[in-house]
Amino acid sequence: MHAHAHPHDHHGHGHGHGHGHGHGHSHAPKDFGRAFAVGIALNTAFVVLEAGAGLIYGSMALVADAGHNLSDVLALALAWAASIAAKRPASGRFTYGYKSSTILAALANALLLAVAIGAIGFETLHRMLNPAEPEGTAMMAVAGIGIAINALTAMLFLRGQDDLNIRGAYLHMAADAAVSLGVVVAGLAIVLTGIAWIDPLVSLAILAVIAWGTWDLARDSFAMGLLAAPARIDIAQVKQHLASLEGVVAVHDLHVWPMSTTEVALTAHLVMPGRPAKDSFLRDLAQSLERRFGVHHVTIQVESGEEPCGAPCGTGC
Repeated sequence: MHAHAHPHDHHGHGHGHGHGHGHGHSHAPKDFGRAFAVGIALNTAFVVLEAGAGLIYGSMALVADAGHNLSDVLALALAWAASIAAKRPASGRFTYGYKSSTILAALANALLLAVAIGAIGFETLHRMLNPAEPEGTAMMAVAGIGIAINALTAMLFLRGQDDLNIRGAYLHMAADAAVSLGVVVAGLAIVLTGIAWIDPLVSLAILAVIAWGTWDLARDSFAMGLLAAPARIDIAQVKQHLASLEGVVAVHDLHVWPMSTTEVALTAHLVMPGRPAKDSFLRDLAQSLERRFGVHHVTIQVESGEEPCGAPCGTGC
C-alpha cells in the first residue's frame, strides 16, 4: 500500500501531484520567469557597455568585471532553463519528470562561480605584478551602473531563497553587485590618491566574499547531487515519528532524498502486524510528514511482519 503526500488534498489522492500542485514554493519556476528574463536582458546589455568602456578607458578592472558578468548571464540562463524543465510532466523514461534539473543547474552555477573566482584572482595577481593607473572616474561611473543593475536583479530573486536553484541565481547577482561596489571604491581611491595597487587589494577582499558564498552553494548542491536528505530534515526524528504511529511496530528501509531543489521524497516500510493500513491512515500519515518535515512525495509499503525480514529486504521484501 502506498500514499502520496499532498498538503492541500483533502480527498487523499495524489494523482497529478508530480506537477507540484499545492506547494507554494514549487511554483517558483512560474513566479521567476519574468525575473530571469529581466535579469538576462539587463546584464547582457551591461556586459557590452562595461567591456566597451574598459577597452576605451584602459581599465582591465572593468574588462575583468564584464567577463564575470558574462559568466553570470550564462548562470541565469542555466537556472532559467532548469526552472522551466522542472515544470515538464513525467514522460517515457523520465518517470520523475525533469525536476532534478534544478539540482544540476545549482551544481553548474557553483562551478561557474568557481571559474569566475579563478578569473578574478588571476586578473588581480596580474594587476599586482603590473600596476597601471586606469581612469578612476570612468571606473566609478560604469561600475556604479553595475551596482544598480545587479542589485535590482538580485532583489528579483530575494524571495526564492528556499529554492537552491533560485538562491544560486541570487548569489550570482549579489556577488556582482559587491564586485561593482569594489570597483567604485577602488576608482574613488585611485582618483584621490593616484595609488594604482589599491585596485587589486579591493579585488582580493571581494574575492573572499564571493568564495565564502560559493562554498555554501557548492556544498549544498553537491549534497543534493548525491541524493542526501536536506539538512533541515532530521532522519532520526522522521523514523521516530513513523514508529510512533498507531499499529506500527517497526520501520525499515527509510529513504529521504531531494527530487528537486524544492521538493523532497520519502519511502519507507512499516511493519503493522494484523492491521492492514486504511487509505485514511496513509493520507493522514502523508499529511503529517508534509506538515512536520516538509516532505512532499511519500510512498509507504506496509508489511504484516509474519515473515522474518532479513537480507532480501533491500530488494523489496
